[in-house]
Amino acid sequence: MQNKGLIKLFAFLFGLVSIYQLSYTFITSKIEGDAETYAVNQISEGEEDYVAKREAIETSYLDSIGANPILGYTSYDDAKKRELNKGLDLKGGINVTLQISVKDILKGLANNTKSPIFNKAIADADEASKSSDDTYLDLFFDAFDNVKGDSKLASPDIFANKGLSDVINFQMSDDEVKPVIRKKIDESIVSAFEVLRERIDGFGVTQPNIQREGNSGRILVELPGARDINRAQELLSSTAQLEFWETYPQNNPSLGQFFVSANERLRDILKPEEKEQEVSTPESEIDSLLSDVAQDSLDLTTEANPLLSKLLPGTNNAIARVAISDMEAIDSYLKMPQIRRLLPADIQFVKFAWERPAAESELVGLYALQSNRDNTPRISGDVVSDAQDTFDQFNKPAVSMTMNTRGAKEWERLTGDAFNNQTGIAIVLDNKVYTAPGVSTGPISGGRSEITGTFTVNETKDIANVLRAGKLPASAEIIQSEVVGPSLGQEAIDSGFMSFMIAMAFVLLWMIFYYGKAGIFADIALIFNIVLIFGVLTSLGAVLTLPGIAGIVLTIGMSVDANVLIFERIKEELDRGKGKAQAVADGFSNALSSILDANITTGLTAIILFIFGSGPIKGFATTLLIGIVTSLFTAIFITRLLVDWYISKKGRDLQFSTGITKNLFKNMSINFLGKRKIAYVISLILVGVGAFSLLTKGLQQGVDFVGGRSYQIRFEQAVNPSEIASELNDVFGSASVKTFGDANQIKVTTAYKVDVEGIEVDSEIQNKLYTSLQKYLPDGTSFEDFTVGASEKSIGILQSVKVGPTIADDIKKNALLAIIGSLAVVFLYILLRFRKWQFSLGAVVAVFHDVMIVLGIFSLTSAVMPFNMEIDQAFIAAILTVIGYSLNDTVVVFDRIREIVNLKGWNKGNNVNEALNSTLSRTLNTSLTTLIVLLAIFIFGGESLRGFMFAMIVGVIVGTYSSVFIATPIMFDALKKRISSGKE
Repeated sequence: MQNKGLIKLFAFLFGLVSIYQLSYTFITSKIEGDAETYAVNQISEGEEDYVAKREAIETSYLDSIGANPILGYTSYDDAKKRELNKGLDLKGGINVTLQISVKDILKGLANNTKSPIFNKAIADADEASKSSDDTYLDLFFDAFDNVKGDSKLASPDIFANKGLSDVINFQMSDDEVKPVIRKKIDESIVSAFEVLRERIDGFGVTQPNIQREGNSGRILVELPGARDINRAQELLSSTAQLEFWETYPQNNPSLGQFFVSANERLRDILKPEEKEQEVSTPESEIDSLLSDVAQDSLDLTTEANPLLSKLLPGTNNAIARVAISDMEAIDSYLKMPQIRRLLPADIQFVKFAWERPAAESELVGLYALQSNRDNTPRISGDVVSDAQDTFDQFNKPAVSMTMNTRGAKEWERLTGDAFNNQTGIAIVLDNKVYTAPGVSTGPISGGRSEITGTFTVNETKDIANVLRAGKLPASAEIIQSEVVGPSLGQEAIDSGFMSFMIAMAFVLLWMIFYYGKAGIFADIALIFNIVLIFGVLTSLGAVLTLPGIAGIVLTIGMSVDANVLIFERIKEELDRGKGKAQAVADGFSNALSSILDANITTGLTAIILFIFGSGPIKGFATTLLIGIVTSLFTAIFITRLLVDWYISKKGRDLQFSTGITKNLFKNMSINFLGKRKIAYVISLILVGVGAFSLLTKGLQQGVDFVGGRSYQIRFEQAVNPSEIASELNDVFGSASVKTFGDANQIKVTTAYKVDVEGIEVDSEIQNKLYTSLQKYLPDGTSFEDFTVGASEKSIGILQSVKVGPTIADDIKKNALLAIIGSLAVVFLYILLRFRKWQFSLGAVVAVFHDVMIVLGIFSLTSAVMPFNMEIDQAFIAAILTVIGYSLNDTVVVFDRIREIVNLKGWNKGNNVNEALNSTLSRTLNTSLTTLIVLLAIFIFGGESLRGFMFAMIVGVIVGTYSSVFIATPIMFDALKKRISSGKE
């Protein structure tokens, strides 16, 4: 092998970088373990609100040491940002797909018109959207074209209104208006995305993920580790608003009086049992009070002043500045009814708002906004007609805004009042003050204004996008959601780790048992491979999910395939009398073609799975793809380096077998082609029975494909699913209840109000479940304890999944496209690789055969199997993996057939049998190790993976059979006439 030095250097650096990346995960895990131990030692387990208090102590501990240096190159806060991301199923939390309402945006653009033509088109688009894959905007345009008569989109009562007067006029045709509307719709969705991202950043979870799904108006949001599920859902589904408020001046005496009174009242509320020393403080101006704090008789560093001790003098029209860590406490103080009652009459409607925190700032401004009885702003965001990112007079990034005619007049009045009152104007987006400038030159006419601050260029671009769509309130409906409780996430980690270790141990031992010392080198390469996989996952910022762990464990089983191919070819070269060094070189060289073909076909199916999958399934595809690449590198290069190093030393003898396995599968002469008719009959019977069951009985489709809601619920004692189903049918009209794992755990699925969106429906269903199942719960179990997302618990709803009917249709369509696409891609690859369509035909027929048998078994046994057999996205992932595995096996066989036939000819099929016999050791070795790995996941990997693993176990067994008895015979029979005529 050439360039050994370069390969060693690359392997060393690759491994070093992987270990470096993984070090952050080990550091955070160690520190969080210390925090948990510290918290447990601080409180007694029987205390009220034990879990909440423990979590608060853990958080406080981590905050206190977050910036401390660790090992000289990182800190906990830094390591937390770089650790291996854990998915929802491993960490708990919420995963939702939001649909931004294009309908609401259209209504906003049309100024909520009463036009019967417009509203008829909207109604028709609503109806068409239930059964069409087209976007809502396209459906609206089609509906409008059908009903418009003499009307047009640029009518005064539709889009040629004052709000769009700058871009749409009466003379424009529909074809000219449509691109403008498309652009406005896209800007609104981008704005909604930015607003949601801003909200999520302030939600308090680590490693959140938010991304747009193409141009569909859908936004995927993942909040791993989120505990307050209701808050998260409200945060994501509420509508953002842009508002303009006049602020109270910093020196307002009524505000000073209020803060002093509030401080004294809080002292009594927070410590009612203690008599604090009376402190006389003049009711002075709040700015003076805060700036003269050092001279004041108040000791602001003690708990005697719970409010004033946290306030610093304000700047830029903020009445005070506050440490970001104190925001939540002060916010709760100012919202207390007994505190609000202390407001003087002249400021009784004051609205307190927080500044948008600046990057790397530890302080945030607190503003007092002049509100009214209705709590409405002076100007709403619907008056902003345009906003552009620009630069101010100091050449710093800024945002320029333009208002419509009505807005310009209101802006002139507002700026005039602010000038006369010497106050500021707070520009508030999503309840955060972006800026609050004063007015120094009198009323500003023309409706033009500018937002300045400590912005980057990208931030001003984002803000401008948000402002452009601020006048377009668009609801964000949750059309798909998955909520996982923290205890279920921990169980997933435990079960995933258990399956990983068992599979790893078996593979390592098997390689040593079968290949002796050579197996040890393969094991070293395999362990290095695992380090690389996790290192790459971490460096890419990929998310590790439970199916992702399954993908890694599967990689362990399949990665030995390359080593098996290499070692078997080396054994063949040794049997031909070649020396050790030459046999090793030729063995690696001859195996390379098969290794590459097998991994490329598997990789192609993984890519298709990545493209069409979502969430955890995409995570499975990611780890599988990474595993394929790292497996190739470690098998071809690392194993070769180790083997070459060992045999280069004099006196060392390296055998590629043990005494037990030395002569296994040697001199095999099974007539596989002679038995192909029997195989055809067996396969036809299996496929026929499966097809009959599919046509008559069908498959159990999960909520992914039909829509609905499902809940995984655990009880203290075993329950009767039939009894519970009977009770829930009375409540929901129809509900499916099945045992899910142990006898004390069930899965409830219902289509109740599946067409109705909103978190109110989610709450209603959970309330009905709680009421109906209360008698099965321990005494004293509250609704909060029962609902999903409650803190660590062993009973109640552990997981909930919601899929709307629209997105269910899309998931089903994508699944079908994934399967068809994988078959087409593989057919083309094998055609290009082997240059004969007969090879492609054999491979595709074998794959179709495997898929039909897996589907048939699921249809036949779904009612009797003691685990989930629903057809969902995970099942599709299993089918695609089966396709990849079956092709892997088939391509290795075809590659050997091509090699032997090119040397010796077809010889009436005898040389095909020779090729099949020569690959039998590899086929059985790889299949056995893969099956053991899959069984380990099936048994120890958790209930949610059992159906997924069962499909793959069946697929591996059938795929191994079909590569020998279906793919090769079909190929041979398709070529038989050409072979007989001598054309081949």
